[in-house]
Amino acid sequence: MKYIILILFIATVGLILTGFFVDLEYSQKLVGFGTVGLFIVVFPLFSYYRWKDKNLKDYMLTKENLDRMRESQKKKKY
Repeated sequence: MKYIILILFIATVGLILTGFFVDLEYSQKLVGFGTVGLFIVVFPLFSYYRWKDKNLKDYMLTKENLDRMRESQKKKKY
């Protein structure tokens, strides 16, 4: 999955750069397809890949997590 995301990222950035620097009739379409591919395909795949094994409750500010953070700060002071 990591390599697929990397290949898609390189391909979309390549499309965008090709659209900017190569003078073609359809260069604006290359930039558009590269941008759409980046934001609709690559970023969601990357987000899914990075968050698939994580517990969302560990990153939320709940009462338990706030108490745990306060306790760890008290331990660091002494």
